[in-house]
Amino acid sequence: MSVLTIYNVPGDFDDQPGNGERCTDFCTIRDQLNAIGVQFERWTANYELAADADQEAIIAAYADAISRLKEQYGFQSLDVINVTPDHPEKEALRQKFLAEHVHDDFEVRFFIEGCGLFYLHVADKVYAVLCEQGDLISVPANTRHWFDMGENPRFKTIRLFTTPYGWVANFTGDAIAGRYPTLDQTVAELS
Repeated sequence: MSVLTIYNVPGDFDDQPGNGERCTDFCTIRDQLNAIGVQFERWTANYELAADADQEAIIAAYADAISRLKEQYGFQSLDVINVTPDHPEKEALRQKFLAEHVHDDFEVRFFIEGCGLFYLHVADKVYAVLCEQGDLISVPANTRHWFDMGENPRFKTIRLFTTPYGWVANFTGDAIAGRYPTLDQTVAELS
C-alpha cells in the first residue's frame, strides 16, 4: 500500500517532527504531491514479467510508459537497479541515499517490485512517500530529499535521467534525515 505522511519540520527548539498527517488514498497522495511539483503515477506492464527478467525485458515491458515520459521530459538515459538483502554494498548504498541531497536534474523512479521510502523536504514540511510495486515518483530538480531502502532492502526500480551520466547527487550536509522514521519503522507501524 502506498502511503504519504506529511510532517512539519522541527523548529529551533524541537527535536522531533511529531506524528505527521498520513493518507493512503492514491488520488489524495497524487494531488498532495502534484501541489509541490511531484509526479505520482501507477504503471502496469504491457505483459507479465518473469521473476528473473533482465534489464532489457523489464524496459520492454514498460516501453509505452517509458516512451511517454521520454517524449514529455527528454530523458537521455535509464537503468534498472535491483537491491536485495544479500547485496554486497547494501549498507553503503543505504547510507548514501539516506543523506539529504539534491540533483541538478529531476529524479524519476518506478517501482517494479518491493518498496522504498522517499522523503521530500519542501519549505517547512517533509513529505514521506512509501512507494511500492507499480508506483512512479518524480523528484523535481533541486528539491531536498533522501531515500530509505531499509536494513534488508528488496526493491527493483527503473531510474530515468535527463542527463547521459545518470545519478549525481549534491549533498546538503543537513542531518535532518535522522529525525524521521525509517522505512523499517514506518512499515512496522503500518502492520
